[in-house]
Amino acid sequence: MSTFSLYYHPLYSDGLDRTARFPVDRYRLLAEKISLLNRENKIRIREPRLASRDELLLVHEESFIDRFLEGSLSEKEVRRIGLKPWKPEIVPRTLRLVGGALDGLDELLNGAVLAGNMAGGTHHAFKSEGAGYCIFNDLAVAAEVALQKENIERILILDLDVHQGDGTADIFAGDDRVITVSLHGQNNFPFRKKTSDLDHGFKDGTEDEEYLQVLDSVLEQLDGEHFDLIFFQAGVDGLASDALGLLNLSRAGMSKRNQRVFDWRRKMGKGMLIFMGGGYAKPIEDTVNAFADLFMMAAQEIE
Repeated sequence: MSTFSLYYHPLYSDGLDRTARFPVDRYRLLAEKISLLNRENKIRIREPRLASRDELLLVHEESFIDRFLEGSLSEKEVRRIGLKPWKPEIVPRTLRLVGGALDGLDELLNGAVLAGNMAGGTHHAFKSEGAGYCIFNDLAVAAEVALQKENIERILILDLDVHQGDGTADIFAGDDRVITVSLHGQNNFPFRKKTSDLDHGFKDGTEDEEYLQVLDSVLEQLDGEHFDLIFFQAGVDGLASDALGLLNLSRAGMSKRNQRVFDWRRKMGKGMLIFMGGGYAKPIEDTVNAFADLFMMAAQEIE
């Protein structure tokens, strides 16, 4: 039986300090939820490797990488990233987070149609600095690794997190090898937006119907583009109950979003790597349920 590979490590939660202003437990809670729902064993939970320094160097500046690995970033740099207070385990956590994306990429390069990482989508990280809970940009690193392969010429990054993928847009500005698409809250962080190849900013309070109409239009526009792989940043922070979202999407609307993306992937006939993205609902169970829906739906796409 074919299965959906989903990468997860306990460090995704345990590598963060429990007093950080961040939903530290969402990864652990999601892993527990999926273990209960995965009765047909369609999802195979796999342990991610550590990303290497050489892989990070494909995107990020050497000084930034080394200072992070050595624990010598400035207080200003750490404050811009967040997740404070940091503990030593944040280093292996970050390397495994990127490694999970690269392991999922390997699955696609070896013939899988879908794979995912139960973390990541760190789209606010720039070449020489992190920001907004993001240290290294796993989307960008995975794209550069993929583009080294002879049969991969172009990658689509479809970012549906409620926050614009500003770091990703900046890294690949003017680079025709990567198509950056971001559907996000217009008035949400980051407040100084970058320019993706295709951006759409939603007004505060946008509900399911309008959101899905825009998504349908964007996917139709992308029908004519050439690309070899799809990276889906699948943040669920557009939920009405999200503390940082400002949109008004329902759980059912979020599932419809995911199904439209999966149906479109099938039509396009391309492999897709799923990056988890943001989710900060109160209660956090709303985020966990929406992500569980995402990954269980992905598993149903495997024939």
